Amino acid sequence: MVTSSAQEYSLLTPAVDWVELSAEAYWQSAVAGIREVLARPGVRPEDILTVGVTSQGETLIPVGAGGEPLRNAIVWLDNRAGVEAQAVASSFARERFYKITGLPEIIPTWPACKVLWLRAHEPDVFAQAHKVLLVEDYLLYRLSGHYVTEGSVCTSTGYFDVRTGQWWGEMLDFIGLRAEQLPALLRSGEAVGPMTAEAARETGLSTRTAVVTGAMDQMAGAVGAGNVAPGVVSETTGTALVLAATVDKPVYDPQQRLPCYYHALPGRYLLLPYCQTAGMAFRWFRDQFGQGQSYDQLAALAAEIPPGSEGLVMLPHLTGSTSPHFNPQARGAFYGITLQHTRAHFVRAILESVAFMLRENVELLGELGVAVNELVSLGGGARSTLWLQIKADVTGLPLRIPVCEEAASLGVAILAGVAVGLYPDVETACRQMVRIGARVEPSAAHRAQYEAAYDRYLQLYSRTSC
Repeated sequence: MVTSSAQEYSLLTPAVDWVELSAEAYWQSAVAGIREVLARPGVRPEDILTVGVTSQGETLIPVGAGGEPLRNAIVWLDNRAGVEAQAVASSFARERFYKITGLPEIIPTWPACKVLWLRAHEPDVFAQAHKVLLVEDYLLYRLSGHYVTEGSVCTSTGYFDVRTGQWWGEMLDFIGLRAEQLPALLRSGEAVGPMTAEAARETGLSTRTAVVTGAMDQMAGAVGAGNVAPGVVSETTGTALVLAATVDKPVYDPQQRLPCYYHALPGRYLLLPYCQTAGMAFRWFRDQFGQGQSYDQLAALAAEIPPGSEGLVMLPHLTGSTSPHFNPQARGAFYGITLQHTRAHFVRAILESVAFMLRENVELLGELGVAVNELVSLGGGARSTLWLQIKADVTGLPLRIPVCEEAASLGVAILAGVAVGLYPDVETACRQMVRIGARVEPSAAHRAQYEAAYDRYLQLYSRTSC
């Protein structure tokens, strides 16, 4: 990695279960980040051969005929479309929906449900929608002027068929979308075209720079971790917690507890158990109760607290729970509070709760025949030595940390490099570009405390879930 830039933005919550953001905020964040790295010594626009995009999934952006956003983006965390999710569930058998889309549950998160909500509640926006995009699609459009997408970011729309790699026409008919209202389906890591003059002017890049499709953040992160063949399992702790296990064919859980996604590599799939609020829960606590302290300062406080947080346990389901319990009605909780508990205890309980979710999903992969002997850790959580140790202790597994912290960016760079011929294929690029650094071993001394704490966590969820 030559250099990097991070731009933070704040989400809007205008009503209960509503989460929005101006689509322009995504573009301006990208512009600010590109301009910041171009300002660094030794970075020249004319040296940048290609640019790819990786993004979150499920965030819906309807645009008009001129490409202008017709409303705020409906962010992936948004759960307003509960009635519409029920309508989908009433019309499509859950097992059939799972086999076609790879999604184990019909929930308000999926863009199919959000499109139905727009149709019912904002008919003018729905009628004006020239294209219905996701964040990756929108940024690719702003860079290239072309409406394109790729399978990995489309898997969780609810209207993409993971078996064929095409749009699911029956679902499009049900929600009232035409295929031509969606971007063209390309492969991950496929050249789209040159950067437009307008995008070059805004970003400071060159019109000679090629724009390339990328992958959804988790798939790109898997590529950046070298997770491109069966036998590798990675975990990402960012806003959400996501595990990724590469498989050669679609694998379906009989109990429908985890999704099966289209991989960024042709002919490969990713089992992708995920939990919506991991780093998000830590950020919420920092913003509301952190007293101006940074993540590192709060983690330093938590390091003084013994494993198990002296009986304090948290459920981090601030926006509902997903794998292995799909329950939009689940909510967060702290339990076991006593007079001896301090702010530091609450911080440690948050970090431990994410490790407990990780363990639940590691055990789920094991049930499906996916051996997990170690984990490659990615995301902002991989920067915390304490958090890594807690995860190793709770799961009983060693953790390996890539040298490049920005695995998703590395992954989309690998895809872009292959797209323009710098490497013959993704596997070769991974062998040359992916490097693994530190290794964190679990501590046997903490096993008993964490077995007891994990049991408390499981019991708390079972007794409070709706």
